[in-house]
Amino acid sequence: MRHTRSSKVLATFVLMLVMTGLVVHGQSTTCTVTFFSSLIQLIPCRPAVVPFSPIPPSEACCTALRTLGQSCLCVLVNGPPISGVDRNLAIQLPEKCNANFEPCSIMK
Repeated sequence: MRHTRSSKVLATFVLMLVMTGLVVHGQSTTCTVTFFSSLIQLIPCRPAVVPFSPIPPSEACCTALRTLGQSCLCVLVNGPPISGVDRNLAIQLPEKCNANFEPCSIMK
């Protein structure tokens, strides 16, 4: 039962992301994957970035973050709002994962 609920939540999350208008904004170093692909790669980070989450990023999240890179994280942070994701927690992922990333400049 729990697996089914998790699958439904993930499917809803992905559907909401698709509907947000997948637009990629530039950053100093260009991200070579789409906004949507970046999101999919960072699904292991979801528990660590939901609003008010006390959960630290998992090793799978940190590995995905390092693989994705700073420029793509910044594209996500500066892209359209992502339902159920706290941007401030997302910005903290590199520090929490000990990734040597430059801070993302927030575009408003």
